[in-house]
Amino acid sequence: VEHGSDGVRYWAASGRPGTDTAFDVGQMKIGRRLAMKILNASKFTLMQGSAPASAITQDVDKAMLAALADVVEDATKALDGFNYTQALEAAETFFWAFCDDHLELVKDRAYGLQGDQAAASAKAALNVALETLLKLFAPFLPFVTEEVWSWTHEDSIHTSAWPQAAELRGIGGDASSQAAVAEVLSQLRKVKSEAKVSMKAGLRNVTITAPSAAIAHIKSAESDLVAAGRVEGGFS
Repeated sequence: VEHGSDGVRYWAASGRPGTDTAFDVGQMKIGRRLAMKILNASKFTLMQGSAPASAITQDVDKAMLAALADVVEDATKALDGFNYTQALEAAETFFWAFCDDHLELVKDRAYGLQGDQAAASAKAALNVALETLLKLFAPFLPFVTEEVWSWTHEDSIHTSAWPQAAELRGIGGDASSQAAVAEVLSQLRKVKSEAKVSMKAGLRNVTITAPSAAIAHIKSAESDLVAAGRVEGGFS
């Protein structure tokens, strides 16, 4: 009761098939924290409003969904092989990166600070990602996912169709660009952390050195990176 039913199910699902699973309150706490993060991330996403999938035009949004398509594929393959722990790990790893990086990256754009078209792309991609992630987590965290699903749907998430990687890939996008953009965001945070200043502190200018392919990906997300990193003078 202390850590909730979803926390207990998370602990149970974390025990790999064929191995003994010791009672672990620590895992239950992690499960409860994950459930709470799903609630908070869902509230943020849904507060931005929605837009049709056809509104997804920004490369950084397409890249995120392409990376999510890989996760859907991995989780589906794992469940087909009865490896539920691996399926949970795939969804959870993506989700934390999604919250730490993508949500922060597109926040200003979702607020409309880069224009209506850019905002619509952010909102549409966030909603597609949220629905997909809720479905991936539903077998493991049935209560929090059903609660969030009920905010926008009349039916149960547990009777909805399993997500399809092909649908996400159909939106287009290069999953590899997500890693390049995430690395720049990480380095911007690192600079501020080492300088012992707030993450909201501005940076006068930033020089990026990277392979040409990575530079192209970074350029496509430059406006989001500048906003998220508070880079006053832009990139060079």
